[in-house]
Amino acid sequence: MTDDRWLLALDIDGTIIHEDGTLTDAVRDEVARVSALGHEIMLATGRSVASTLPMLDQLSITPEYVVCSNGAITLKRDETAPVGYRREFVETFDPGPVLTQIRAHLAEASFAVEDEEGNFCYYGTFPVTAADVGSRAVPFEQLLTIEATRVVVISPDHDMEDFLSLVERMGLHKVSYAIGWTAWLDIAPDGVNKATGLERVRELLDVPRERIFAIGDGRNDVDMLTWAGEHGRGVAMGQAPDDVLAVASEVTASVHEDGLAVALRTF
Repeated sequence: MTDDRWLLALDIDGTIIHEDGTLTDAVRDEVARVSALGHEIMLATGRSVASTLPMLDQLSITPEYVVCSNGAITLKRDETAPVGYRREFVETFDPGPVLTQIRAHLAEASFAVEDEEGNFCYYGTFPVTAADVGSRAVPFEQLLTIEATRVVVISPDHDMEDFLSLVERMGLHKVSYAIGWTAWLDIAPDGVNKATGLERVRELLDVPRERIFAIGDGRNDVDMLTWAGEHGRGVAMGQAPDDVLAVASEVTASVHEDGLAVALRTF
């Protein structure tokens, strides 16, 4: 990349779009403007590949790389691929031990496993937005046999504080995990998160750490914002939980106040 180009990594939900999926003109216009300046704008999300790619179209961007599944999958632009991107790096793990451990504590929870092809198999009940096209219900035992890029556990009966303390007491080992806004647990391979995926992209694009900008609002963004803020800019959305705000080098307005657009106007 040229000497003055920045690499900007954007979270999707709660950063680019509202909870109901709204993408405002202010955000879309700022992404277009900053992209036109020659900076590399990419996505770094917990979403699966299938639910990430449409956002590129909505923003009218075609970055060289896209980080999905909280860092477990990194896509590379490839015009010969059916969807315009191919899976360049994929991290997987055996979900059996962690699923068995969690179910012993959360018998009423719903569980899902995403594989390296983006197939989403689940046991229990999942919101429509979480279960992408190509998802299917399976017996719990079948989940234990799938080589996973991501495991999701939801327990709507628990309030957030109960869920947080329960997960902490479980002492999950040999995996990376982040807790969402609700009683939602995202589990990735050990040592894998958005920051590890982005560091690999940064090296491939030869961007110095000082010209990294990352923005997000969730607990799965903590590693990314910490990493970006060490030498560059790690920006938390205004509505982010306190533990996310604490690691950010900057805080912008909330998603309902177009916080992403506000932050991008500094370029």
